[in-house]
Amino acid sequence: MLWNLRLKAAERGIWKSAELRRMLADAGLELSLGKMSALWTGTPTTVRLDDLDVICVVLSCQPSDLLVPEPDKVAARKPAREMTAGADTPPIVRPRPGNPRSTPPL
Repeated sequence: MLWNLRLKAAERGIWKSAELRRMLADAGLELSLGKMSALWTGTPTTVRLDDLDVICVVLSCQPSDLLVPEPDKVAARKPAREMTAGADTPPIVRPRPGNPRSTPPL
């Protein structure tokens, strides 16, 4: 996902994270400096839905304006599947080498 917080803030004339942090606090969302920095400078690992609601109200936007899907990155994460001659054929399943069973306890 692409995180567009700074772009949406800039569209509203908000150029500093401290200014947005004050506006969020006025709307009832108290963020620590570290959390605000994570939201402002990069893509956060997590965003609470309650927090996202407040951010969207303050910036007058929708969650889809802040979170933009990147399907190419998802496709790049998929492991390459080993295929046989036909394109629609399922992958080949090969047994593992070695003894297929463990030895019973003594």
